[in-house]
Amino acid sequence: MGLHPSSAPQASGPSGSSLSRSILVVGGGIAGITAAIEAAETGYDVFLVEKEAYLGGRVAQLNKYFPKLCPPACGLEINFQRIRNNRRLHLYTLTEVQSIAGAPGNFDVTVTQHSRYVNNRCTACDKCVEACPVDRPNAFNFGMDTTKAIYLPHLMAFPSKYVIDGSVCNFQECAKCVTACPYEAIELAMQPKSFTLKVGAIIMATGWKPYEAAKIDNLGFGRYSDVISNVMMERLAAPNGPTQGRIVRPSDGKPARNVVFVQCAGQRDENHLGYCSGICCLASLKQATYVREQNPDAKVFIFYIDLRAPGTYGFFAQKIQSDGQVSAIKGKVAKIVQDPSTRDLIVEAEDILSGQKIQVHADLVVLATGMAASLDQDAPAGLNHDKDHFLLPEESAPGIFAAGCARGPVDVATAAQDATAAALKAMGAIRSRSVGTAARVAR
Repeated sequence: MGLHPSSAPQASGPSGSSLSRSILVVGGGIAGITAAIEAAETGYDVFLVEKEAYLGGRVAQLNKYFPKLCPPACGLEINFQRIRNNRRLHLYTLTEVQSIAGAPGNFDVTVTQHSRYVNNRCTACDKCVEACPVDRPNAFNFGMDTTKAIYLPHLMAFPSKYVIDGSVCNFQECAKCVTACPYEAIELAMQPKSFTLKVGAIIMATGWKPYEAAKIDNLGFGRYSDVISNVMMERLAAPNGPTQGRIVRPSDGKPARNVVFVQCAGQRDENHLGYCSGICCLASLKQATYVREQNPDAKVFIFYIDLRAPGTYGFFAQKIQSDGQVSAIKGKVAKIVQDPSTRDLIVEAEDILSGQKIQVHADLVVLATGMAASLDQDAPAGLNHDKDHFLLPEESAPGIFAAGCARGPVDVATAAQDATAAALKAMGAIRSRSVGTAARVAR
């Protein structure tokens, strides 16, 4: 892993042509990992680039995921082992695509690898963290706790190697981590480097990002600390999260006994996301089980427009709704305010079926904010996207294939299936190009 581009394999086509049989996968979430492994295990050289310091993407931040409701470490660790054992798969973390030029079979992709400031001698011994005096918000936990300026992204991070946040580190003015490290693994003078990869096909698996809940003025996110997003709820419930899995009110650490889930928060709304993300109802039902498992006396209220459980998950929705402590209320939440005396949240909504306006007092409110395209305006030139910035089918960019949530919101299992299909298409495109070139040479 981490093979330098100058020594990376470059396969030639027939009669010494410049066609490349290598594949670039952009994005190291579940779709990118799946596509990269499938192609590499088939015999293609694969470059996997990921902008974060670790692989796993959004899946790594989940507490549990469908269909088995197992923790992400279960599936991810198997894939990480496959990556470790495959010499054809070359991993670059902290790396972003700058430009794409060329054509199928002969793409030149310029990438920049940002500085980790930690080299391969790191053993994750934690001595540097003990010495570091600077705190920073923990992005992995959506700012609900802190790390030091030098940190391991999370306990199961792959690669299991520390990284320094250059935006907060005092570097040579401090350098306490350098002195503390017994392995000379910290290089504060490390610089970014740019290089070009020559590949025959590209798979864009850039994933998704949570919609910014602060944009939804009436729901109190940012004003009240006990209003959180659904991705924050996953981290609260996770054993390696900011509270070691205890679902509590961020404001005071008290257990959350009355929890309200607000569906379609900023979704199906022309002022925010105009589409339905498709899986948020199922995610909230799953998170309701987190609450009920921790506290048998807890009450859960789910306000929804349409309660959707795609595919074969209808049985799960029925099971959760049969719980007498879970109330599913068809109605849109109008606003969320705080009781000044108790500091409880008051959720004001309409119960459409009864035709009445209701109020529910809650310890914790969870907003199902939806899945937004991660590329936004930053898609490399030549890649077409729809009005919501999800990548369009590969016909708009020959030799470049989109996978998973880069194409639109999907669940984990569907993202993996879609990634396998993208890998097959990429390999097929390279093979077709090679066969075509061979035929022309033969003539």
